[in-house]
Amino acid sequence: MPPTMPTELVETLRAQKYHLVGSHSAVKSCRWHHEALVHNRPCYKQKFYGIETHRCIQMTPTVVYCTMRCLFCWRVQSGDGELEWNEMMPARWDEPDLIIEGSIKEKIRLASGYKGNSKVSPAKFKEAAEPKHVAISLTGEPTLYPYLSDLIKGFHQRGLTTFLVSNGTLPEALSRLDEEPTQLYISACASDRKTFSETCRPQIPAAWEKLKQTLNLLKSFSCRTVIRITLVKGLNMGHTRDYGRLIEKASPDFVEPKAYMHVGFSRSRLGYQNMPSHPQVQDFAAKLADSLGYNILDECQPSRVVLLSRFKEKQFITPT
Repeated sequence: MPPTMPTELVETLRAQKYHLVGSHSAVKSCRWHHEALVHNRPCYKQKFYGIETHRCIQMTPTVVYCTMRCLFCWRVQSGDGELEWNEMMPARWDEPDLIIEGSIKEKIRLASGYKGNSKVSPAKFKEAAEPKHVAISLTGEPTLYPYLSDLIKGFHQRGLTTFLVSNGTLPEALSRLDEEPTQLYISACASDRKTFSETCRPQIPAAWEKLKQTLNLLKSFSCRTVIRITLVKGLNMGHTRDYGRLIEKASPDFVEPKAYMHVGFSRSRLGYQNMPSHPQVQDFAAKLADSLGYNILDECQPSRVVLLSRFKEKQFITPT
């Protein structure tokens, strides 16, 4: 099925190595997929949660569609260069099975490029062609996709775990899920309305209030929950006690303060100096942990991320 996006936008995505699926979805191989296969260096999600990096599909059902235009986001946004489109909705929505099968197919195709690579063990190559995890994130806001529950259910029925990442601005979509993901991430990248507006640049009314509704909703989920904070130096790294008051309402299992990385189209909006160092992330995390009464369980220096938890030890996820 050909994409309904403008031709110039499709070409831009393909140049960035997005593998398009149907009209509005995509799969992309992250840096850590390569590192895990070639150098046995998995991403922090494997270290924190037991997710096997080389068996993970990084995908999105909303590749260029989102309710916000975050300054730190690596995705191409309407207005970047000469590209213009409706960021809230594609011309049509594809069926979940098309997206699921297409995403698995593209992940296998990406893994096939490592066949015969002397640095990749045959066992790991075989595993990479048998994905077990899906990160429904990559770019865009997945809760815009109206069949998200069926998408999650379809992946589960195929024996894959799911990590859903949302900006929390559509609490009604999350409350309608009759199939919960294996793990739900909510991005909370500001501690007050002004910082939220300046950093995340919402495209819908009352987005700050809707995020707070989502945080209040989070504790009703039975799946594992995580609050992710993308830290941007000079924008949103202050007021850890205010972050604590915001997050404690959600009572998440984990909190991930993580540094903004100067990659993709974010480079046209922010400078290299906006990336916090790992010690700066550690300092923020320590203060937030103290505010919340959470434990610091782990960290990953290459990704500049720290894991906080209300648990005293890590809780690994294993494939079904």
